[in-house]
Amino acid sequence: MTRATEPVKMRAGAIILAAALICCGEARAQSSSPLDFLGNIFSSKNAPANPSPPPGAAVPGSGPLPWSGEDGASGHPLMTATAIREAAANFDGCVASMWPDAARRNITQENFQRFTAGLSPDLRIMDLMDSQPEFTKSIWDYLDILVNDNRLARGREILAKYKTQFDAVEKAYGVDRYAIAAIWGIESNYSTQMGDRSVLQSTATLACIGRRQKYFRDEFLSALEILNHGDLRPEQMRGSWAGAFGPTQFMPTAFKRYAVDGDGDGRRDVVDDPADLIASTANNLKKDGWQTGQSWGYEVVVPAGFNYMLADRAKAMTMAQWQHLGLKRANGQPFPPISDKAYLLAPAGAQGPGFLMLQNFRVIMKYNPAEAYALAIGHFADRLRGGPAFVQPWPRQERELSRAERLELQQLLVQRGFYRGTPDGQFGGETREALRSFQASVGAPADGFASSQVLEQLRGR
Repeated sequence: MTRATEPVKMRAGAIILAAALICCGEARAQSSSPLDFLGNIFSSKNAPANPSPPPGAAVPGSGPLPWSGEDGASGHPLMTATAIREAAANFDGCVASMWPDAARRNITQENFQRFTAGLSPDLRIMDLMDSQPEFTKSIWDYLDILVNDNRLARGREILAKYKTQFDAVEKAYGVDRYAIAAIWGIESNYSTQMGDRSVLQSTATLACIGRRQKYFRDEFLSALEILNHGDLRPEQMRGSWAGAFGPTQFMPTAFKRYAVDGDGDGRRDVVDDPADLIASTANNLKKDGWQTGQSWGYEVVVPAGFNYMLADRAKAMTMAQWQHLGLKRANGQPFPPISDKAYLLAPAGAQGPGFLMLQNFRVIMKYNPAEAYALAIGHFADRLRGGPAFVQPWPRQERELSRAERLELQQLLVQRGFYRGTPDGQFGGETREALRSFQASVGAPADGFASSQVLEQLRGR
């Protein structure tokens, strides 16, 4: 997903992943809430075959759903029903007010009027922006959906079909073709599910209505720049509700930073031109710090009694240091350069596999800052390369907590003096640290994994 989060990069979505799986932060250029993560994949543009529709999704053939007319779940003053209606009533004036900024970006008045003529707000986006799903999925469920036999088979076809383009891009940028192919497959199921909302309408709506207007004003103006320059046509710029478009989901601002003309035809077409798409995605990863020839990370066996306080992105150590602490590769092979630095990720706590994450994993997280997303990309790339599935089992007996249970868990942590935040049912770093402190107090592995067992322990104290 080529997108930019509020400070970094983000992606669209309405499915929240449990805090044990992701770090707090918005998914690349398309995300809408701090814990959104794989919304593209489970929305209409990236859905697996025959998925269960997310809450509030339109039934195929029924047309788009209207705005609910309700206040947003975030509680933001600009997301109240009254504020949304007032902003919608001034939509035409808001769009017109952006002409001076557009002119400063060298957009012609003729093109500004042509591309904004007839724009109307899509208020359904307000519901999508502030959705709070009742249930979440576990990381193993995400991996099962994203890294499956059908997607792998299609990925291998794509790699063979565009071998010439991948060869040229690997030579020019030094970025692993399998990583690019994995992003393409997970973002849009190889161009079959890219989203059907107008990027101009979505970004204009968000630039004028709701809690992210400043951010999306830049996205809207950048979309106009793309059209003014002639790289893409309006009908090509269709995608997610937050404005991500194309097979690898570029936000307009990310397109401006990373899109390149891969075949020299004078246009940067990341939608329908495979050479431009592959080269632009590679350029994105390269500029974000991709290390040529290095893996994204390794599955590791974490020894019993390990101090999970060390499982922290800020606590990178050399492979030699991790080996000294008893970590071993799950496949029994030695670590490559023992001077490489990595951090430990334990997405299912002490009950599941561990992973030592290298620089390229951090680069994938710049594409979408959710660890579960980056893990899916890295693993999918390895499988496309011919590698095996993960060696160690996931704790499939565990279930994800409902939002009500997550809220209760936070409230109990507050009552016990472990959590000082405001309970909201959304888990971030502060909640995980509180969980770790509680687990340590009862002699359990302090892994921060929000399991039903931990909730029962809190209830029983």
